[in-house]
Amino acid sequence: MIEKVLIANRGEIALRVIRTCKALGIKTVAVYSDEDYNSMHVKQATEAYHIGEAAPAKSYLNQDKILEVMLKSGSDAVHPGYGFLSENDDFANLCEKNKIIFIGPTAESMNLCGDKMKCKDAMLKAKVPTVPGSPGLVKDADDAEKIANEIGYPVMLKSVYGGGGRGIRIVNNDQELRDGYESVTGESIAAVGKSAILVEKFLEKTRHIEYQFARDTHGNTVHIFERECSIQRRNQKLIEQTPSPIVDEETRARVGESVCRAADAVDYTNLGTAEFLRADNGDFYFIEINARLQVEHPITEFVSGLDLVKLQLDIANGEPIPFKQSDLKMNGYAIECRINAEDTFLDFAPSTGPVPDVVIPAGPSVRCDTYLYPGCTVSPFYDSLMAKLVTWGQTFEESRTRMLAALNDFYIQGVETSIPLYKTILNSEEYKNGDLSTDFLKRHGMIDRLTEDLKKEKEEKSEAALAAAIIHSEYFKSRAQTSTANNSNWKYKLD
Repeated sequence: MIEKVLIANRGEIALRVIRTCKALGIKTVAVYSDEDYNSMHVKQATEAYHIGEAAPAKSYLNQDKILEVMLKSGSDAVHPGYGFLSENDDFANLCEKNKIIFIGPTAESMNLCGDKMKCKDAMLKAKVPTVPGSPGLVKDADDAEKIANEIGYPVMLKSVYGGGGRGIRIVNNDQELRDGYESVTGESIAAVGKSAILVEKFLEKTRHIEYQFARDTHGNTVHIFERECSIQRRNQKLIEQTPSPIVDEETRARVGESVCRAADAVDYTNLGTAEFLRADNGDFYFIEINARLQVEHPITEFVSGLDLVKLQLDIANGEPIPFKQSDLKMNGYAIECRINAEDTFLDFAPSTGPVPDVVIPAGPSVRCDTYLYPGCTVSPFYDSLMAKLVTWGQTFEESRTRMLAALNDFYIQGVETSIPLYKTILNSEEYKNGDLSTDFLKRHGMIDRLTEDLKKEKEEKSEAALAAAIIHSEYFKSRAQTSTANNSNWKYKLD
């Protein structure tokens, strides 16, 4: 059984894993860079080890250094979190060779999931619907152009080695395709030293819907419902919710069955996520498997009542999944807002620096996973995600209004945040009516609406401040007049 877990990550996900391990009596080992010397995960873990400089390549991506700490600390398992080495099959293989349990899929399965072409081929054999596109890797720009003309523009150029919304270009004609082909090729080579590109039909006005699934070493597979992840910027998620407003029980079960087939097709073990595009006509198309725990896993925990990190640990210990598909019931509605350190009006540019003060929201059915504390620093070296704010309600409206209240309570001093944008989105009729799509921000002009909302808020604050000043002035005038009548030395007797 796992007794000590090294967490090969930082920030709120490291704290999330530590929290479950503590509840289970499992010791934890934190690793940290120069930049994270005073970070919360370092203080909360049972042990902590320095692994290098701030740059990820010299710390959190340094496999040899992390292995050295695993062996030195006597860790018998490693949890990769998400990002960094979480979907690196070389790292998973390194752990397997050193008899250290990798809390995730096998290196072989991860390699298959990470290769978009091989994974797509496995899905086709398992009769999981995929997006129309190239039957294999395209040889060059000429080949890509030929396929694009066969399936029709617009199309997506996708790097096999992309992820998190990166390595993707949407093109509308032959010239854009050739320009985009060079860009995607260059990005891929810069990131991993090699390039391999697919061409897929770009489906307009789509929703991004994903399914959480779990599969144990005994071959048992279940899906743990869907998550609506359509509100994005540059193909990266901002707000997630479950259930999706357009997934009914029949659809949930039907797509869920294909998700279980997908997990079986790649011999997946542990927790993963199958991602789909949902076309406007209601068809679902598989796009990829994320071979790790997802950022948005807390909303699934809220509606399922499960601790997904505990489930990961149980499966890694060789235990069978302790429930059947029929045992799982979806309860209520949950929403997650990713609180990013970004300037919305500067094209979501990162905002970094000290955070002198912070107030974390709390209350019934409000959860906030964060590394923030008064006096911490948002580093320029890492992802802009500072916190995950999650609310639950018996109804969607209850969850939405709780989220708005929590966003109003969330105070982060020193950096720009995505909070104002989220308030505009959650207050919009389109969001309340479930009119979601991956181009939601652009289609509904949310940035322009945010500008108007902030202008209105400023005017209202000015009016409120003026009214308060008048009331304040009238109060003291009244007190002064009363005191003058009672005593000539009234100015020394004001409260």
